[in-house]
Order: sequence, then structure tokens, then C-alpha cells
Amino acid sequence: MLRTTAILTIAALAATGASAQTLRWARAGDSLTLDPHAQNEGPTHTLAHQIYEPLIIRDVTGAFEPALATEWAVSEDDPNVWVFKLREGVTFADGADFNAEDVVFSFGRAQSENSAMKELLTSITDVRAVDDYTVEFVTDGPNPILPNNFTNLFMMDSGWAEANDVVDVQNMADGETTFAATNANGTGPYTVESREPDVKTVLVANPDYWGVDDFPLGFDRVEYTPIQNAATRVAALLSGEVDFIQDVPVQDLDRVKGTDGLVVKTAPQNRVIFLGLNIGADDLERDNIEGANPLADVRVRRAMNMAINRDAIKQVVMRGQSQPAGMIAPPFVDGWTEELDAVQPQDIEGAKALMDEAGYADGFTIQLDCPNDRYVNDEAICQAVAGMMGQIGITVNLNAQSKALHFPLIQNGTTDFYLLGWGVPTYDSEYIFNFLVHSKDGERGSWNPTGFSDAATDAKIESLASETDLEARAATVAEIWNTVQEEQLYIPLHHQVLNWGMTDAVGTEVSPEDDPKLKYFTAN
Repeated sequence: MLRTTAILTIAALAATGASAQTLRWARAGDSLTLDPHAQNEGPTHTLAHQIYEPLIIRDVTGAFEPALATEWAVSEDDPNVWVFKLREGVTFADGADFNAEDVVFSFGRAQSENSAMKELLTSITDVRAVDDYTVEFVTDGPNPILPNNFTNLFMMDSGWAEANDVVDVQNMADGETTFAATNANGTGPYTVESREPDVKTVLVANPDYWGVDDFPLGFDRVEYTPIQNAATRVAALLSGEVDFIQDVPVQDLDRVKGTDGLVVKTAPQNRVIFLGLNIGADDLERDNIEGANPLADVRVRRAMNMAINRDAIKQVVMRGQSQPAGMIAPPFVDGWTEELDAVQPQDIEGAKALMDEAGYADGFTIQLDCPNDRYVNDEAICQAVAGMMGQIGITVNLNAQSKALHFPLIQNGTTDFYLLGWGVPTYDSEYIFNFLVHSKDGERGSWNPTGFSDAATDAKIESLASETDLEARAATVAEIWNTVQEEQLYIPLHHQVLNWGMTDAVGTEVSPEDDPKLKYFTAN
């Protein structure tokens, strides 16, 4: 059905045509919602960046750049306070003025129970509007990296939220839909002309955008079409029906590169792909072992890690477009080391010996949950993993489905074995630990369904937000990584590589966050 929808959409694009100022953009999956605080997910943030804005953004090099804040610094009077000066003269799309009260509202909303962004803000105890264009963030102890957490934290108009009954964040875990899920009112370079989830979203240039004279803004209209099927997506680019796709299938790279008028731009992504395991349950729901959880035994987890042939995945599945990984942090991240990222070679006999030692010489059956529209060749990676697990006696039943169905399994803790990719927009290990390692407690651990819970590790993670001694902080980060590695909490697969395909009329560079900010694009 999705394939048919995509083909019909492409045909419609071809029939209507597009002006030189229209960018026709496609990628494998759609944004999950327009509510800017309801999901902490890459494609969702990417679409939001065209409509809403944070206080700070990262440019294509990963460096900070002012957005709705023009300057920020720790208060000279109190090391527990960050002071942000806001950009003056900014309006929301409906004409309302942007000011400090909107910042206070937005951060309060982002800290609320339903928000997927709250783990980024746990050290904040108060947000104060000093005047219309000055905001103070009070933290529980000095937080030297607080601005790192703000680059995907979008500002909403408090008046618009109140008028449309969206003061509360959309509860996606319960399947709620709200006005903010399909409508938007931001300060960004584009506004929403129409929104059909999983079909098409049309954006038009915001004529009152504060940065209209500061950025190229090469396109005044954007037609964003999710095309899940890889062959259909690349065919749309090859035929000229779309101008830009974020995820060129690795098997089609040479074909795209060899086509006149098309360009492929490649860069390592700030993202690692890995497998997660339910190690905390007494018994798994989707295995064939009664009254026990084989994943609770670290020897089984290590055997599964040893069964993976990462080089084969790189060469056969990814066509060379990946970097095998030994840890779940990309090289961009503070805390990554070459030693920790050393890759475990495949060792089938060693893995079988561990399985035997753990009492599972005959193996077991388990379900692997996998998305099929989120990461590069995600379903094919899972198919390869299933075959490798079979070599040590583990029979894998593959459950591949859309990310819209896959992610709730992880967030609701209803998966035993799953594929996930994790980007680190803060470029700091604390981000990984807060979401993936800390106990799931309502404030942290929202993407940690593993069942791993250790009070000492939690305390170390929480200390990172206020540790100003960089040497001591680095030592704590290393200790936490040692725990993650020794416990084999996750099975790293590879660091993802980005391949953006476009016509030579589109001018842009690849962002390591895989989040094209269209205001930087030029129309050549």
C-alpha cells in the first residue's frame, strides 16, 4: 500500500511540475509528528527545523550558531545560572512576537511528563524571564555543557498553544493526536501549507522570517515526500521527479553518481546502529524458553556479540558504506576512544562455547524487532543478523515494520531484542547515558527497555551534568563506558555513513546529523 501511495505521489509531482524555486525532497520515512516536543527522533526534528527554531543550532560542521538566542554565557554572579540573550524583532508565523515568556513556556512544556525531550533538561530547576529578551536557566549545580542540549529544543508561541489547546505535549505512547501534531506556528524559514502524514508535506517560505537576508534560502517552496521503498525513491531521483533524497540506497550509489546532472555527497554520520536486549525480565514473552530469560546471562549476550560478522555486514549489506563499531558512541562524541570502539571479531566456536557454558548449547528462539524505513538498509541488516545468530543455535524470527510501529515497542518496553540507531546531537556521552543506560524512572532512561538498572551507575550519570572538573568528568565517563562494555548492554554493529543524492541544481553539504536545514540550501 505504501509503495502504491509513493508511486501515485511521484506521478502527481511529475504531472504538476515545479518551478526553479521548488525543492522536491524525499526520504525513506516521514516525521512522526509536528509537535516539537513529542518525539526525540531524527526525521521528526529535521522537519521541525524548517518550521520551528531552537535557541542555538549547529551548522553543517557541527559548530554552534546563534538562532533565537544571540549570545549566552554563565552568569558572572552565579555559576549555577546560564544567561541567554534573545534575538529581537522575531515573530511567529501568525505575527505574534517572540519573547522570553515563550522561552519559559517552551522549556516548561519540554520538561513535562509526555515530552520526549525531558532527559536533556534534568539539571534545570528554573527558567526565568528577566525581561522580554533575557532568560536565565538555573541549574542544580554548575552545568558547563547545558547549551549542548538545546540544539533540538524548539520554541513555541505560548498564546498559540493556549488558543489551540496544545499546552500539553502530545502523548504519542497512548496514540493521542492533537492540533499541534498536524499544525505548526514557528519562527522558522518555512510555514506549513499542507500536511498529509506519510504522504506529503508542503512548506512555503516565511516572508517575515528574521533571517531572510542572512541565509541563502534558495527555495521558496518545499514538497517533502516520504518514499519508503528504496527502488522507488532512487527511481524518482533518476527520473527527475524529485531533486533531493537523503538516503541513496547503497546498492544504487554508482548508478546515481554515473547519471548526468546528479551528485552524491557522502560523509560519516554522528550515529551508531546497534542491537538492544531485554536483560532484566525474569522470562521473555517471545522466546521458547519457559521460566527463564537467556538474555539475562552475560555469557549469552557476549556470545551474540561474538556471532556478528561486522565486516560482512559492511561489505555485503552496506556495500562498504559503514564503519564497524565496538561501542554505541560515534567517533564525534566526547568519551569515544579507539580502544573502546575496537571491533569484536566474529568467533563462532568461542560463541558456541559460551552458549554451552551458560546452559544453552541447543540455543533458543527469539523475535528480533526491526524498522524498515528508518536507517540505511535496516531490514537487510536484521536479516543478516538473523543468519549469524543461527550459526550459534539462536533461531531469530524477524519482525520488520515501519518506525511508527517499531519505536513504541522500545519506548513502552514491549520488545526483547531490537535494532536501534542513536545519534548524539550534544556530542557528549551524557546524552547516550541519560537515554540508553540510566534506569527507566520517568525522568531518564526513556529509550532503555533493557531492564538494566544500577543505582551506582545512575549516580555517576547524574553527576555529569554538574561536574566542572573536566579531568574528573572524563574519568567518570570512562567508568560508565566500562560498565556498558563489561555488561554487554548492547551489541554495536556500525557507525552509519550518509549518502545524499541531489541534482546539480541543489547546493548543500552533508550534515553529520543528517538534518538538512533548508535555509542553507542554494538553487544553482
